[in-house]
Amino acid sequence: MLRFIVGATIALLSSTAAQADWYRASSKHFVVYSDDSERDVRDYTTQLEQFDQAIRRWHVAPENPRGESARVTVFVLPDQAAVGKLAGRSSVAGFYRPSAGESVAFAPRAGTDGSGDLGARAVLFHEYAHHWMLTNWTDAALPPWFVEGFAELHATAMFRGNKIIFGAVPLYRRYSIGQMNAMPMDRLLKFDVGKLDPIETDALYSHGWALTHYLTFDPVGRKQLAAYIGALNSGKAGNPAKLIGDGRTMDMQLSQYVRRKQLPSAAFDVDTLAIGTIDVRKLSAAEAATVPAMILSKRGVNAGSASKALDLARRVAAPYPADAFAQNELAEAEFDACNVEKKADAGCFTRAEAAADRAIAADPKSVHALTYKGMAQVGALEKAKVTDAARWKAARQWFLTANKVDTEAPQPLIAYYDSFVDAGEPATKNAQAGLLYAYALAPYDSDLRIKATRVYLMQGNVAAARVAISPIAYNIESRTRADYAKKTLAMIDTGDAKAALASMDEKPPAESDD
Repeated sequence: MLRFIVGATIALLSSTAAQADWYRASSKHFVVYSDDSERDVRDYTTQLEQFDQAIRRWHVAPENPRGESARVTVFVLPDQAAVGKLAGRSSVAGFYRPSAGESVAFAPRAGTDGSGDLGARAVLFHEYAHHWMLTNWTDAALPPWFVEGFAELHATAMFRGNKIIFGAVPLYRRYSIGQMNAMPMDRLLKFDVGKLDPIETDALYSHGWALTHYLTFDPVGRKQLAAYIGALNSGKAGNPAKLIGDGRTMDMQLSQYVRRKQLPSAAFDVDTLAIGTIDVRKLSAAEAATVPAMILSKRGVNAGSASKALDLARRVAAPYPADAFAQNELAEAEFDACNVEKKADAGCFTRAEAAADRAIAADPKSVHALTYKGMAQVGALEKAKVTDAARWKAARQWFLTANKVDTEAPQPLIAYYDSFVDAGEPATKNAQAGLLYAYALAPYDSDLRIKATRVYLMQGNVAAARVAISPIAYNIESRTRADYAKKTLAMIDTGDAKAALASMDEKPPAESDD
């Protein structure tokens, strides 16, 4: 899990929970938690669904088959200050954490109206565009400029009357949009743009937006873009950038394009978008009390914060020993502390399992509780260095039970595969198949993509391994992990699956928090 600063955030979230009613909205692509009015929570979730559907219509993308496991859970916090404290950086207006089956985003209640300023909505739309891209376009490795340019193109979406409009200039990039020397096309169009300083990073985002905008709104440009991405992925073209155009010529054309008084846009009538049903309900007293602890767990903890987050989870869950929601959160917090606290005692996994047991007693079909019970048992076996195969098999049974409850939930499948790694045993064919199915369900999870790469290499499927690892290798937002992935990718491109697999023996660095 990601690192995070606890401190004042606990007090802020706890006081917020005590002062207002919390609501949960559930829709096709989102789950939203907010301590706002029922109507405002419904309207907020409606706009998120309209945003998703408008992207699909614009890019002629059918509904993906992944269902509820691919939904993003959005926690709406009181204001930007609360988000900044949660992120550990006061300047952060909102952020997103992709994770198999439980991707989360954090945004303040107040934000811009999508007029082009960098605010809560722009950040949330930018990050959801990443999630949308990785969920819907899973088989292509995409260059950094297009990954970020696509996200920026959608970040400035505006709601005007009954229309949602794409194409507005990201005004927060205004200072670098026209500075072509900071990131000329000859460099921008490469898969690997190299190490970037802050000015170059901003230029990659802004020029990526400009080029994506330029190509997307031009029929010929869309064909050029498709050909370029196809050539990059095939490896057959000597210089795929030439399919977009001559670098210097494109620098001039793009510079002129962004200086137009009015750029083209795409508008969609929200009344024609099929957003599906949105269910909104008020949280119970137990759920409302637990939300602040849940936010901390979903945000992520490290050795310096896990115990504080656990203390909060214990306090809020204590009055509700028979509530599945509260005990599920406690099980997660106990388990997290077991894994990251250096001084975790021998009974920590026992406490995590006990909380999971209480959650199961309240809700026997809780996939989360069943999975955490199995994970707690596996953790205890690994900590005690148990080699008894029967005990490992018994622990894994909880993952199989969770999978029977929901065959489309990726977490039990991942935990089942991980249990063989934890035991120091070769993963069975069933475990490998389950892991690859989890990857198919949650391709947006970089940890899962790394595990899938390893499985594909073990199976000799080098082509599939390349597809799995490539988005990580060219992710400019997590440099250390990208460098790790590039080593594997370099071996894959030589056709040496064994060398590529050996390159993955080193533990992958944690994903950047940037």
